[in-house]
Amino acid sequence: MLSSVLRCFVAAFSVLLLNLATAGATHAAVAEASPGAALFKQHCAGCHINGGNIIRRGKNLKLKTLERDDLATVTAISTIAREGRGQMSGYADVLGADGDQLVAEWVLMQAQNAWTQG
Repeated sequence: MLSSVLRCFVAAFSVLLLNLATAGATHAAVAEASPGAALFKQHCAGCHINGGNIIRRGKNLKLKTLERDDLATVTAISTIAREGRGQMSGYADVLGADGDQLVAEWVLMQAQNAWTQG
């Protein structure tokens, strides 16, 4: 009796672990497949790889920095993507009509996940 209960517990635990692993992989795949991810990769990642900044380290896309500079919103990030700020030019012409919004949503999601998804 005890051995069958133990087997059921091990089986249930294995299924739980498998579901957790699959959910994480699915989230990563969805994040990479999003239009915002594609636009970021094409137009932003050259300077902001993994949320960093190869030109000015303090002007990165990490959540702590965005919060420090009151930029941790989709609206603030999309405005910068569209119009630029400081040394960074705006990208409205290459991002398209809603591209700034798509990039901003993706960037904020990545920042909230410590850029572990992409």
